[in-house]
Formats: sequence, structure tokens, C-alpha cells
Amino acid sequence: MALSFAKDIRPLFRADDISAMKDFGGFDLSKYDDVKEHANDIYHRTREGEMPCDGAWPEANVQKFKQWMDGGMQP
Repeated sequence: MALSFAKDIRPLFRADDISAMKDFGGFDLSKYDDVKEHANDIYHRTREGEMPCDGAWPEANVQKFKQWMDGGMQP
């Protein structure tokens, strides 16, 4: 079963992550269209441990994001 943004991906982004990315990245991690547009960059930054800014995501979250991407980035 494909992962969805609303159920599986949106909950990965905390309020602080959303605020920081709005201020510094110019896009909204709570919005499907913004995350879909920037998915490759988000994936690479989380995989490298550069995002979120206060510490790397657990590997399971990185893989979940990649699985969502590979599954067609369902809303």
C-alpha cells in the first residue's frame, strides 16, 4: 500500500521544522504541494543528517520519506 502525505509524511514534520523552513527555505513543510516540489532536496538533506536543523531524523523516517517518493508521492 502506498504511503500518503496526509497520513504518513506530514506528521514527520514538527511545528519548529515547519516554521524554520518557512523562514529560511521559503516553503511550507505542512503543504503537500511544497513538499512534493522539494521532495528530492528534503530527502537528500534528511539522508545526510542536515535536516532537521536540531538533529538527524531516525533512519526509519528517512526511509519512509523515500518510500513515499518512490510510491508516487500520494497526497
